[in-house]
Amino acid sequence: MEIFIEFIKIVLPAAAVLYAMYLVVKSFLNKELQKQHMEIRNKSIETVLPNRLHAYERMVLFLERISPNNLVVRLNNGEYTAREFQQILLSEIRSEYNHNVSQQLYMSDEVWSLILHAKEELISTVNQATDSLGKDATNIDLSRKIVEITMSREQDPIQLAMTNLKNEIRQVF
Repeated sequence: MEIFIEFIKIVLPAAAVLYAMYLVVKSFLNKELQKQHMEIRNKSIETVLPNRLHAYERMVLFLERISPNNLVVRLNNGEYTAREFQQILLSEIRSEYNHNVSQQLYMSDEVWSLILHAKEELISTVNQATDSLGKDATNIDLSRKIVEITMSREQDPIQLAMTNLKNEIRQVF
């Protein structure tokens, strides 16, 4: 029995020291792991942040370029029928969108859906304006009708998307 007590006197303090060392090493390793995660996150932010800012800039530019006032002025450079001009407008809207579709990776789903909705509403407006004109209508007539329909709306979807996009940029930066 005495041997057992002597054995316990040796093993118990050794076990306590080993347990204390285990806790110290575990704490140290956890802190090092957290430090590595923070370094990786900071490097990721350094890489992604400029890309994100660029994506926001591109989408602001996209919304500006497809706004009816800018779009009809920019593309209205010849004598077209309303139907020909409709095709030019729709082609330009889709081309601008396809050029910027990858930017959705860098923004919230809410803002992206507003941008998508703005594009679809503009396409609908162009089609609605064209359908309301006669066959002999010109590109000038179509331009006026598009602007008229846009101005008659209570809320412009492009402006709504732009406002939400700018608000998101302000939150991020």
